[in-house]
Amino acid sequence: MIESLQHLPLAAGTHGVLAERFSDLAPALTARQAAIESARCLYCYDAPCTRACPTGIDVASFIRNIHDQNIEGAAIGILKQNIFGGACSRVCPTEILCEDACVRNNDAEGQPVKIGLLQRHAIDNAHFDCHPFQRAPSTGKTIAVVGAGPAGLSCAHRLAMLGHDVVVFEAHEKAGGLNEYGIAKYKLPGDFAQREVEFLLSIGGIQVEYGRILGANLHLQDLHTRYDAVFLAIGLQASRRLGLTGEDAPGLMAAVDYIATLRQAADLAALPVPRRAIVIGAGNTAIDMAVQLKRLGAEEVTLVYRRGVEAMSATGHEIEIAKTHFVRMRTWAAPLEVLLDDAGSVCGMRFEETRIEDGRLVATGAVIEIAADAVFKAIGQHMDGGSLADPLAGELERDGQAGNERIRVDSDFRTALPGVYAGGDCIAPGQDLTVQAVQHGKLGALAIHNDIQSVHTKAGA
Repeated sequence: MIESLQHLPLAAGTHGVLAERFSDLAPALTARQAAIESARCLYCYDAPCTRACPTGIDVASFIRNIHDQNIEGAAIGILKQNIFGGACSRVCPTEILCEDACVRNNDAEGQPVKIGLLQRHAIDNAHFDCHPFQRAPSTGKTIAVVGAGPAGLSCAHRLAMLGHDVVVFEAHEKAGGLNEYGIAKYKLPGDFAQREVEFLLSIGGIQVEYGRILGANLHLQDLHTRYDAVFLAIGLQASRRLGLTGEDAPGLMAAVDYIATLRQAADLAALPVPRRAIVIGAGNTAIDMAVQLKRLGAEEVTLVYRRGVEAMSATGHEIEIAKTHFVRMRTWAAPLEVLLDDAGSVCGMRFEETRIEDGRLVATGAVIEIAADAVFKAIGQHMDGGSLADPLAGELERDGQAGNERIRVDSDFRTALPGVYAGGDCIAPGQDLTVQAVQHGKLGALAIHNDIQSVHTKAGA
């Protein structure tokens, strides 16, 4: 998809210079800073920060361990609940979760305990001679997991801990899902995502097969027949379309495709970078795209959203990051027309101004034009219909309207097909956060284990 931008100039500067712009978003705490910050924690009974964490990390406990200089103990406490604790300490919106719930988050205190940075400190500085969790005795059961993103790998790891063998089927060349391909490079720099995957797999009992695409060279019917259970963690693979003429013109592409290329680039100086760019969207992906373009040297980046700032799904923290990078924000404007130059390439977009009228978003008729060398869509993803195209997959119940469907599951992540479970972004919308996907995988694994053990117990009786 990056071929859509090949007519644009390459990033200015050497790879080394550009790479320096993609170091960690926030510097790590020093040992002294971690000691001081951990001392601020009140170690609350029934801590609200733990209740706010989607994975249920015992925040007070791991912070006390840091205070007592038991870094390995702190890390184990985190990883026991969230095997992706390292990535989540960097990408999790703690400002709307644990830190928002912190009892020190009030005007008198000034700011909450820096839980995210303390979690990162524990994970980054823990040293294990071997994997910290041991596998239970083998159950003799093998489970198929489709998708090696946070949900799929979290499920696989927990199943391995419980004594099951797991085969993970992944479409890409690398495991990690959005952590590897979809997160801003300055949030998970270097090879952090792959090192975390290697650590997770080191528990043993997990085999990963790459280049296996559900609906192409992998079919649900076969998996259902061959394995004791199946967990679908297929995410949302296809980008939504604007539905405008010229959408396939050179210079217009999905933000997630550019971000994936950026994250895998061996030479950042070889990336095409527009001088002026438009990013359409209002979520964290839109912010990630806009900020990374600025860091690559784009002179002018405008983020456009059809509603107001208060309706943006990006967190306030993310919006502030965009502002500090001088990303322009144009709200109350809906895409109307792609503007093309004489060569048929994107040269801008025409938008129609909007407003709320009787509770509904309506067009005002006023039109604005924004010049740009490239336009990036960050308007959401949907399931690729081909991934669930075989006859058995047709029996999976769906939620949502056509083009925005998700797999329906019960409270234990069971689908309508016995023995088939699902979690992550492919099921009914939640917060669409990495930490939530990790929790889906963990709880899905526990449900699979309990169901398999229940069947085994009944058979033995």
